Amino acid sequence: MEAPPDNDVLWARSLHFTHQDGSPALSGVSLGVREGEILAVSGPRGSGKSTLLGCLAGLVRAQRGEVWFNSVPVHTMGPLGRERLRRDRFGWIDPAPALVPELSVWENAALPLMLRGSTRRRAKVAAQEWLERLDVGGTARRRPADLTQSERQRVCIARALAPAPTVLFADEPTAPLHRADRGHVLRTLTTAARSHGITVVLATHDAETAALADRTVSLLDGRRVRTLHLPPAPETEGRAACSLSA
Repeated sequence: MEAPPDNDVLWARSLHFTHQDGSPALSGVSLGVREGEILAVSGPRGSGKSTLLGCLAGLVRAQRGEVWFNSVPVHTMGPLGRERLRRDRFGWIDPAPALVPELSVWENAALPLMLRGSTRRRAKVAAQEWLERLDVGGTARRRPADLTQSERQRVCIARALAPAPTVLFADEPTAPLHRADRGHVLRTLTTAARSHGITVVLATHDAETAALADRTVSLLDGRRVRTLHLPPAPETEGRAACSLSA
């Protein structure tokens, strides 16, 4: 078993994953992510982006291949080990905002910190700071049901950033946002990541989003490809056609 390069915080080799219906999601994908790097994983819907992020984060196990985090073999960990890794070292942003409806906004944003053992007061201060940065500080005492979808997604992003994770996985993080909001939220996310030394793996089918990353890896039909031209995302989310250049 070959250990990853020293400067790669994440490293994957020859990942294969097949859905239950038999359709391939990943077919031999390999990549490395350097510490503090913002890496965009680009490709059309169905190209394997979400599956790749899930394998790297330990949410799912590839049927074949290796995943390493700081020289620790994630692919050999059991469910509890991967759960602790996600709790203590990783952050995750889904394309659709998912919050605990019974908790207030600040409690939702502070939840990962409290699960790590932080005091309620310290967790609240950190959560409030990120809510303010993402322009939803005024909603701190409200419940998720009282927010717009865009506001809920900003809260989810604040929740992912508040614990200062080593690696942040963002799966189409601005999908629920209007175009006018996307740029500000993405700039906040990338600026925060760079200032705090957070490594980001960002899945996107939007060329404007991918352009904010340090480097882009392109997927098509579960395989890495050399060049993939992505159109800008439409004002409302919809199907986007992608073309592979020779």
